Amino acid sequence: MPIIGSYILPHPPFCVPEVGRGKEKNAEKTVAALDFVAKEIASLEPDTIVFVSPHAEAYRDFFPISDGEVGIGNFSAYGLPGLNFRLFYDRELVKEIADEASKKKIAAGPSSGSENTSDHGTLVPLYYINRYCRNFKAVRIGLSGFPLLEHYRYGQMLGEVFAKSEKKIVVIASADLSHCQRADGPYGFRVEGPRYDEMIQKIIETGNFGLLLSMDHSLIAKAKECGHRSILVLAGMLDREEVKSTILSHEAPYGVGYLVAKIEALGFDASRAFYELYRSKEEFSVGEHAEKSDLYVKWARQCIETYIKTKKLPPMEEILPDNFLKTKAGVFVTIYEHGELRGCLGSVKPLKANLGQEIAHNAVSAATCDDRFNPIKKEELPYLKIIVDVLTNPIPILSIIDLDVTKYGIIVENGDRKGVVLPGLSGVETPDDQIKVAKRKAGIEEDEEITLYRFEVKRHV
Repeated sequence: MPIIGSYILPHPPFCVPEVGRGKEKNAEKTVAALDFVAKEIASLEPDTIVFVSPHAEAYRDFFPISDGEVGIGNFSAYGLPGLNFRLFYDRELVKEIADEASKKKIAAGPSSGSENTSDHGTLVPLYYINRYCRNFKAVRIGLSGFPLLEHYRYGQMLGEVFAKSEKKIVVIASADLSHCQRADGPYGFRVEGPRYDEMIQKIIETGNFGLLLSMDHSLIAKAKECGHRSILVLAGMLDREEVKSTILSHEAPYGVGYLVAKIEALGFDASRAFYELYRSKEEFSVGEHAEKSDLYVKWARQCIETYIKTKKLPPMEEILPDNFLKTKAGVFVTIYEHGELRGCLGSVKPLKANLGQEIAHNAVSAATCDDRFNPIKKEELPYLKIIVDVLTNPIPILSIIDLDVTKYGIIVENGDRKGVVLPGLSGVETPDDQIKVAKRKAGIEEDEEITLYRFEVKRHV
C-alpha cells in the first residue's frame, strides 16, 4: 500500500508546553501546525508511523533501526523524567526493511540497545500525535555518515518496502532547518542560515526533490542544519511519485528554522526519477572533468582506477614525462564523490623517489586507507572528482598574521603530534579556524603550545 501520509516536522523541545513553560508561545505558528498535523494523522488511522530522526542512534557506515518490542523515552534531559512515552515497535516491518536492505546491499538493519531513547527528534512529534492517536506501532530510523545520495537511495528502498506492505503507513521526517538565523541563536547569524531555509521551502513547495541532491554542500554545512538527511530519506521514499506539497508553517523565533510541511503522493510519475537523473548528470560531469584535467590529475585517477580494479599500479615510466620522474615534492590527493569528501591523504615533504611515485602512493592511499571512510569500490569510480595539490617546502612562522587561509596551508606540531590543513578548505574562513582544525586533527589541546609552519600549493584539478 502506498504511504498514506508524509510530513516534515521540527523537534524543538520547548514546543512541548511542560518543557517550554511559556516559551512555546513565541512559536505559535509551529505549535498550531504540529497540532493540526497530529489531528490529521489521527484521522488517517495509521497502522504504523515511521519516524526518521537525526537524533536517533546513528553510525558512520550503517542506518540503524530501533529494535525490540517497546521503546521508552522521556524528557529527563530537560528536567522532566516523568514526561515519558512508550512506542510499540513494528518488528514485522523492521524485518521486511532489513531483508530488503540486505538484498540491495544497503547497510541498514535493527540495532540492539536502542529501545530506550531521549531522542527528541521522535519525542516532540510523538507528544503531539499522542494527544489524538495512540493505537499504532512505530518504526524509528536513524541516519548515518554516508553521503547525501545514499540517504536518498535508502529512502527509495524504504518506499519500495512500504508499497508492498498491506499496512497503512505514515512517515515523519523529523527536521530542524538552519541553526544560525539570528545573532542570539545557537550558532549566531550567518547569511547561509536564511538562504538555506528559503531554498528548502522552495524545493518542498515545487516538489523538485532533485535539488536536495545538488545543493551546495558548503551551504548545507554552514547553515548548521539538523534535518537535511531526514528530508532526503523522505524524498527518496517518494521517488517517481507525483506529489502535492503544502507548507503549513515556517518561522525561526530562536534562530533555528522550524518547518512544518505536508507532502501527498498522487501517483506514479516516471519523470521524477531523481536518483537516476542525478547519477547520470554526475557521471557526465565527472567524465568531462576527467577529460579536461591535466596530467597530474589524470595520473592520480589512472592509479586509483587501476589499483581498485587489479590491485596493481600502472607502469609509470611508460606514461609520465621526465619532470615527474626527476623531481620530488610533497603531495596531497583529495577525492570527492557527489560533492562530498571521499578521501584525502598526502605527504607534507616528499617520501618517495620522485613526484610520479608520490602522486601514485598518495592517490591510492586516499582511495583505500583514509580511516574516515570505507575503501572506494569499483562501482564508485565513474563519480569521483580528484584534486592533486603539490606542496612547497614548509617554512616556520612566528605569528598568525603571517597566515592566509586562501593562500597557505599550515602544519601545527607538538612533539610527535602533527596536524595539516590545506588552503581553501570549505568552512575554514580564518587563520584561527585553520589552527583549530589542525590541532583537532593532531589531538592537540586548545591551550597546548605548538610550532607553526606554512606552505603553498600548486593545485591541479
